Amino acid sequence: MSERPLYSRIIVKLSGESLAGNQGFGLDFQVVARIAEEIKAVFDAGVEVCVVVGGGNIWRGAAASERGMDRATADYAGMLATVINALALQDAMEQIGLVTRLQTAIEMRPVAEPYIRRRAIRHLEKGRVVIFAAGTGNPFFTTDTTAALRAAEVDAEVILMAKRGVDGVYDADPRTNPKARKYDTLEYIQVLQQGLRVMDATATSLCMDNGIPIIVFNFDEPGNILRAVMGEKIGTVVGMVPKNSAR
Repeated sequence: MSERPLYSRIIVKLSGESLAGNQGFGLDFQVVARIAEEIKAVFDAGVEVCVVVGGGNIWRGAAASERGMDRATADYAGMLATVINALALQDAMEQIGLVTRLQTAIEMRPVAEPYIRRRAIRHLEKGRVVIFAAGTGNPFFTTDTTAALRAAEVDAEVILMAKRGVDGVYDADPRTNPKARKYDTLEYIQVLQQGLRVMDATATSLCMDNGIPIIVFNFDEPGNILRAVMGEKIGTVVGMVPKNSAR
């Protein structure tokens, strides 16, 4: 493990389910508080941090669409769910002394700033944690794609994909197949060709085109976000991780 962070600017991708904890829906405030503490540990190590949150603990657009709801409308509802999660996370981080800014892809000025790339970068340079919510602002795109897009836009050096209950990427579901084999490293094209569930194909392609590595790791083990940033070998790495890219 490196003595200093491998990265100077990162994107942490949190699914909505990760914020729900074991209850499976809504918000588990103990879990939200733990996430805030882990992000603070990374920030205190000298890393600029962005967070992208999902909304699956509150609303799943695809599921609503399958039940007959217009897909675009269902997706917009999902974007609003991500804002609820982002507000809860922002509050938890500010309670422990982190200065944060919440930016949304859909304008809601009484609640958050609209997403502006240059402003987001300036916040990072000034030592603020930036939370991106409301997805890309467009239906039919996942929050995984949001993470890849924002990473490219703000020049983040890695995306940390926090997964619940799974310590990396496998060739089958390890919860149902005891013979499932874990990958330590993967190429982007392998993820696409084999249909591995790292992130959706659009997000993976964006990361491949921009050379942004993805680290998939177990969120349930406390301290893993910092371990990944410090170069400890955890989870599965998609793409190439530099030996030391921190400025």
